[in-house]
Amino acid sequence: MAEGEASGTEDRKPKSDEAHSAFSVPQGVGVEPEAAEEDQPTSEFAVPDGLASVAVEPDEGSAFATPHTYSAAHSPPAYTGPPGFPVSRLESPWQDRMRTMLRMPVDIRPVPEPAQKPAAETGPAVGRVLDLTLRIGELLLAGGEGAEDVEAAMFAVARSYGLDRCEPTVTFTMLSITYQPSLMDDPVSANRTVRRRGTDYNRLSAVFRLVNDISAHEVDISLEDAYRRLAEIRRNRHPYPGWMLTAAAGLLAGAASTLVGGGVLVFFAAALGAVLGDRLAWFCAGRGLPEFYQFVVAAMPPAAMGVALKLTEFDVLSSAVITGGLFALLPGRALVAAVQDGLTGYYITASARLLEVMYLFIGIIMGVLVVLYIGLQFGSSPQPEDVLQITQRPLIQIAASMVLVFTFAILLQQERSTVLIVTLNGGVAWVVYGALHHAGNIPSVPSTAIAAGLVGLFAQLLSRHRLSSALPFVTAAIGPLLPGSATYYGLLLIAENRLNEGLGSLTNAVAIALAIAIGVNLGSEMSRLFMRIPGAASAAKRRAAKRTRGF
Repeated sequence: MAEGEASGTEDRKPKSDEAHSAFSVPQGVGVEPEAAEEDQPTSEFAVPDGLASVAVEPDEGSAFATPHTYSAAHSPPAYTGPPGFPVSRLESPWQDRMRTMLRMPVDIRPVPEPAQKPAAETGPAVGRVLDLTLRIGELLLAGGEGAEDVEAAMFAVARSYGLDRCEPTVTFTMLSITYQPSLMDDPVSANRTVRRRGTDYNRLSAVFRLVNDISAHEVDISLEDAYRRLAEIRRNRHPYPGWMLTAAAGLLAGAASTLVGGGVLVFFAAALGAVLGDRLAWFCAGRGLPEFYQFVVAAMPPAAMGVALKLTEFDVLSSAVITGGLFALLPGRALVAAVQDGLTGYYITASARLLEVMYLFIGIIMGVLVVLYIGLQFGSSPQPEDVLQITQRPLIQIAASMVLVFTFAILLQQERSTVLIVTLNGGVAWVVYGALHHAGNIPSVPSTAIAAGLVGLFAQLLSRHRLSSALPFVTAAIGPLLPGSATYYGLLLIAENRLNEGLGSLTNAVAIALAIAIGVNLGSEMSRLFMRIPGAASAAKRRAAKRTRGF
C-alpha cells in the first residue's frame, strides 16, 4: 500500500518554488501544534471538529473523455428564454430538431439533450469533440449536402457530447465551430477547409448513420468509437467497380436519347459517345486538370457521334444522341444544393455553388459548340427543329426514364438497398410530368416544378423512414426532368448564329433547372408540415420561420 502511494506521488508534477508561500515556516524549524493553529485563522468554510474530511484525488481525465464543464444530462439551459416563454424539449428526428434550433434565436433554444456517453468518462475533451464535429461536417459538405443540413449535423454531434453553447458555421469551402463554456469564459474555435469533393452517397449514408447513433438516447458511443467508425467510413471502398460506372454512364445516355425520341441505333451511338466521354474525363482527372476542362472533354464525344450520324445521312434522329450525352453531364446535384442554400438563407454558399454550376455549364457548352462548328465545316447542317419533334411513346419513355434513374443512382455510388426505391421515385416523377405537360398541355416549367416537388416530398419522407440523407432519394430521381433538350436546342441555334433564339432557349433551360431545384426544396419543406415536432411551441416555430424575412 505504501509503495502504491509513493509511486502515485512520484508520478505527479511537484510544486514549483513560486507555489510556496512567502510566510511558510523554513525547513528545519520546529513549530508547536498550538502555535500553528493560532497563526492560521479559522475559515468559515472549515470542517467542524469531530467530522472527518475525505481526501479526493483529482481526476486528470482523458483527451477523449466527455467534457465536464456541462453535463448534458443535468446542465442548465445555455440561455434563459424571455419571461413567459415555455422552454421545452424536442422529441423528433435529429435533423428536424437541430434544424429548428438553428433557426431559433440563441436565447430561446431548448435545453441541451442528454449526452449518450458513459458517466465514468470525465475530464476536458472540448478540442477532440470540436475536431470530430468538423470532420463529420467535412464529409457531409464534400458529399453535396446543403449548408443547413451540415450545420444541423455538426450541432447534433456537439450537443450530444455536452457542448451546448456552440455555434457551427458552414460556407462553400470552410467549416468552423465556436464553443463557449460559460458566459465568463473565453470561447474556443476551430475550423477546417474542404479541398476535395466527391460524389459517394454510400459514404454519405454511413456518416448519417454515425450521427444518428451519436444523437440516439439509447446508444452509447465514446469519442474513441466515433473516431474509429469515422476512419472506417473514410477507408470504405466504393460499392461499384470502375467498369460498372462507365457502363452506367453509357446506359444513362442511351436511355436519355430514347426518352427524347431516339431509336435503337441512336441508343447505341449515345451510349458509345458517353462511354468515350467518361473515359476522357477520367483521364483528365488523373492528370490533375480542373473539373471545368473535364466537362469540356466529356461533352465532345457525344456531340461527335451526333455529327457523325448526321454526316452519314442515316434516317435517324441524330440530335437525340447529343441530347442523351448532355443528360449525363448536367450538374443537377450542384444546382439543387445551390438553390436550397439560397432558400434557407445561406446566401454566400448559394452564390458559390451557383457560380460552380455556371462554370460547369459553360464547360459543357464549349465542348458541344466546338464539335458543332467543326461539323459545320464538313457540311453537317444541324436542324434545330428536329429537337422539338419528339414522338410521344408513353410506355417506352416511362421505361427509359426508370433506366435513366437506375443508372444515375449507380453513378452516384448509392447503396444497393436504395437504388430500387429511387428508381420508382423517378418513374413517378416522369409520369406526373408527362401527364401535366403532354396530356394536360401545361407549360414545361410549372409541370417540372410539380413533378420535382413530389420527388422532394417522397425523398424527405423516405429519408426520415430510413434515418438517412435525402440526397440519395432526390438527385437520381430528377434525372429525367433535366433540361437536356432545351440546352441542346439553344446550342444548335447559337451554332447557326441565331443568338437571340439560342439565348432564349438557354434561358428556358435555366428556368427549368431552377424549377427543379425550387420544387425539390418546396416538397421537402411540405413534408415537414406533416411531421409534427412534439413539445415545440408555436412561438418558437414562428420565430424560426421569420429567420430570413428581413425584420
